[in-house]
Amino acid sequence: MANFAKKLLNKTLRKNRVRSKVTGTAERPRLTVTISNMHVSAQIIDDVKQHTLASATTVGTKQTGTMTEQAAFVGADIAKKAKKAKINAVVFDRNGRQYAGRLAALADAARKEGLEF
Repeated sequence: MANFAKKLLNKTLRKNRVRSKVTGTAERPRLTVTISNMHVSAQIIDDVKQHTLASATTVGTKQTGTMTEQAAFVGADIAKKAKKAKINAVVFDRNGRQYAGRLAALADAARKEGLEF
């Protein structure tokens, strides 16, 4: 259990280090990504008003495929919802995760749909 506690502490430290530098405003809201073992979700948040502007998730959907494919689906979906809410540019919050694999697939899909970050 000590090993798990150390991993959790390290992730929390990485997350706080990223969040201290990344904040969302009305012009450039924050795109935060949460990836669990089963699902992927993304939110666009205005930190000044503390309000969620758009969100997308695989929870409750019939989305099948690998987690990387599901992350790409969420990335495309959040970009479409952002365009509908008239949001063109965001600040990317990777939430303490390494920018590779599923996270990179989500970001690439969002960029392909026209979201700038």
